Amino acid sequence: MAQTPQHPMIAPSILSADFARLADEAAAVAGSDWLHVDVMDAHFVPNLTLGLPVVESLLKATDIPLDCHLMIEDPARWAPPYAEAGAYNVTFHAEATDDPRAVARDIRAAGAKAGLSVKPGTSIEPYLEVLKDFDTLLIMSVEPGFGGQSFMPEVLDKARAVRRLVDSGDLTLVIEIDGGINADTVEQAAAAGIDCFVAGSAVYSTSDPAGAVRSLRDSAANASPHLSGR
Repeated sequence: MAQTPQHPMIAPSILSADFARLADEAAAVAGSDWLHVDVMDAHFVPNLTLGLPVVESLLKATDIPLDCHLMIEDPARWAPPYAEAGAYNVTFHAEATDDPRAVARDIRAAGAKAGLSVKPGTSIEPYLEVLKDFDTLLIMSVEPGFGGQSFMPEVLDKARAVRRLVDSGDLTLVIEIDGGINADTVEQAAAAGIDCFVAGSAVYSTSDPAGAVRSLRDSAANASPHLSGR
């Protein structure tokens, strides 16, 4: 099972990095907890990004654990190979499968943590029981598909609901958020009980990406009721 982190986790999103320099861009965020990799298939979401061959190359280029977010159809078929390749955490969408537990079981059997993601408009209540079979819950705070969108604070009600279940011991998982995270919104999300923060342009649009990671982590720690500093 997932261990509740002791400090806020920052997962820079390479969707905002220079795809021609991914090894360098991974090195530029040394000290990050995870490296977030968005996989899009142009079917489940309208955009098309990178896939398994690039993930395999990244795994050779960085020691930062890879957090693969699969915005794809048919995760039962396509998710386990990311775990087999060596990704640390493999997340797929609740909306993409009728049997999320089975997909999670296959991801775990292949050696990775299993994550479930929900779009902004998807209610968390139908999945609360299912989350007992997961290591990570990824709450989307923008519509999945493109970077650079504005944060949707209304999704934080989901974070608060799941935080209560984690704090009471009913669930053991990392609560992650993705979309529009920056110096301002990271504090809102931390206050709502988020553990792990995916940040794209807030990291990679700066001249010091590693420093931006540290700054986001400190801001989250200051605002978090359940996490301390490093």
